[in-house]
Amino acid sequence: MTATDNGSAVEAPTTTSSRLYTYDLAPTKKEGRRWGAYNVFTLWGNDVHSLGNYAFAIGLFALGLNVWGILAAFVLASLLLFLLLTLSGYMGHKTGVPFPVMSRIAFGTKGAQIPAAVRGIVAIAWFGIQTYLASEVLSTLLVAMFPSMQALEEQSFLGLSALGWITFLALWLVQVLIASYGMHVIRKYMAVAAPTILITMTALAIWMFVRAGGEIALSNAQPFTGGEMWLQILQGAALWVVIYGTFVLNFCDFTRSAKSRQSINRGNLIGIPVNMLFFAVIVVVLSGAQFKLDGKVITSPTDIVQTIPNMVLLAAASLALIMLTIAVNLLANFVAPIYVLVNLFPRQLNFRKAALVSAIIGLVILPWNLYNDPVVVNYFLGGLGALLGPLFGVIMADYWLIRKTRVNVPALYSEDAHSDYHYSRGYNPKAIWAFIPSAAIAVAVALVPAFSAAAGFSWFIGAILGAAIYAVIADRDPEASDVDGESIAVAAE
Repeated sequence: MTATDNGSAVEAPTTTSSRLYTYDLAPTKKEGRRWGAYNVFTLWGNDVHSLGNYAFAIGLFALGLNVWGILAAFVLASLLLFLLLTLSGYMGHKTGVPFPVMSRIAFGTKGAQIPAAVRGIVAIAWFGIQTYLASEVLSTLLVAMFPSMQALEEQSFLGLSALGWITFLALWLVQVLIASYGMHVIRKYMAVAAPTILITMTALAIWMFVRAGGEIALSNAQPFTGGEMWLQILQGAALWVVIYGTFVLNFCDFTRSAKSRQSINRGNLIGIPVNMLFFAVIVVVLSGAQFKLDGKVITSPTDIVQTIPNMVLLAAASLALIMLTIAVNLLANFVAPIYVLVNLFPRQLNFRKAALVSAIIGLVILPWNLYNDPVVVNYFLGGLGALLGPLFGVIMADYWLIRKTRVNVPALYSEDAHSDYHYSRGYNPKAIWAFIPSAAIAVAVALVPAFSAAAGFSWFIGAILGAAIYAVIADRDPEASDVDGESIAVAAE
């Protein structure tokens, strides 16, 4: 038996294993898929304009990269991401399966828990951290509107003030409620949030441009030049791709509901190269205008929002940033661990229950303490992030180079020892052998001080090594079957 989206029970197809097949993990029917180009675009319209991304991009200006260098870095990064995400998105559209099931193709029906677990752990940690960052914005707004609430910041428990607990739990609950209604409600939330964010950030950039007298500083006081500048451009582009190392893995969680490849292409085209260049323009305007005004470099758009003199406009801008952070969290850090948990405990959890479990874990890890500890962020989360490149390399090489897109979808749900993805007791040793050395090298490059000059390229190094090793040692089956999942598919959300 397996749970449906409304909590009722249905019988799993007799050809599938109840451990591997549930309503939430089943492939989606091609007929009735609802994600069009606009929905794919809103995914990027929300995620690109996150507070964390703005902090990263503004940091490039602070380091000494000039306006043209920042734009060049984002053009290069967006072209790379468009390619990687389109390839990943096609996989989801063809098979209709979420990431934990997609991983079974390369790693085996049991081995798939390895990439799914890595992706899920990273996501849960960042879910809590992003919720904390949004709660900080809300706390600042509440104190600005009601100064008496300042007293609540003087009381603390487990490293967070009383006001911080109130705002964190409020935003935590909002996200749980949205996710508990499934992917179709997340899709609708994104459709509203994306234009709200784009309008808000555009208005903020225009306001700053006008304040600066219609001019912006093209660089800070000590800009990079020559070869050093080009190295920073390449590193900036590489790090931007690393930020999306999570999404390129589980983009199939969303494109499994895409109407067509054309929807993915159009949505990605507007959402990635066009939208990311628009994002870069906003970054250089905000950074350059502020530097023009007082010679200071901001660290986040919240620095500017807090200077808005009108309380109504301040509240509107702050709420837009909170709406944005919730959207980013739902997309990048909530959906992935939900599918991971359903995959780990298919008999106990469905999408709604897994959402609650994921959120509870994101709360009990006390994410504000993680975020405020550089060792945890740099070594634990940085190390886990470095593992994503090798995983991507192995999975992409298996699907595109070895299998040449041929997938037997029903076999992904079979525990038969002779099924296509059983390999050796459910594990593909070749995929694991390719992953381990490439992952070790990627983590070393990312974390060992001696390799700091190449640290920004750790994701690419791991991905290329993982793909290359797997392409050499993988077993090739020129007669691999290609069977769609329509016979066991469920309705798309």
